[in-house]
Amino acid sequence: CFCLLVVTPAYADSPNPGSSPPQTQAKSAILMDAASGRILYQVNAHQRLSPASVTKIMTGLLVVENGDLNRQVKVSAKAATTPESAIWLEAGEKLTREQLLYALMLNSANDAAVALAESVAGDEESFVELMNQRARQLGMKDTHFCNPHGLEAEGHYTSAYDLAILSREAMKHDIFRRVVATKTKKIPWAKNDYERFLINKNRLLWRYDDAIGIKPGYTREAGNCAVGA
Repeated sequence: CFCLLVVTPAYADSPNPGSSPPQTQAKSAILMDAASGRILYQVNAHQRLSPASVTKIMTGLLVVENGDLNRQVKVSAKAATTPESAIWLEAGEKLTREQLLYALMLNSANDAAVALAESVAGDEESFVELMNQRARQLGMKDTHFCNPHGLEAEGHYTSAYDLAILSREAMKHDIFRRVVATKTKKIPWAKNDYERFLINKNRLLWRYDDAIGIKPGYTREAGNCAVGA
């Protein structure tokens, strides 16, 4: 049994049972018991906000649900040139879905997000359709995705409540839980004599002994967003 804490766009203060309600500088926050779905605390939980890279929780969930994680993915030129946060994928390079999943969730790699989207759905646009379809299935009523990585786009939004629903579903999968709890990971780097060294950007894993995931995010427009477990 574990709890999910979702805050956007800043970290909330930890709740202290028996005391007054916790204070937070976040525009929106929610604390949910993952086993029961019971909401323990919330502030503006249904407010629609830009999610930045916590978008990748949905991307990771769809990859895990699609399965075949040992499948080789040939990186396209489009994926390789996706801007901002990246692991510097090269067009034509081949990695497994699982290796790209680690890059997606640890390093928040936008190029890995597009490569995975293309692997699952054939192209990024079709994958985004799957993201929105899955969101509807999960009852995420205040969510609409425009891309698999979270770079700013008009009409790309979600809420703290919806992220809690999504994260609760994602954390049901053993492979997803294992990936987001991993602090460091090495994966191949084509045409180099050394490997890529991935470092999880989730500071909760480094600062809180009982943390088990799952994903932070940041863009200038969205600010700092985080989902923790």
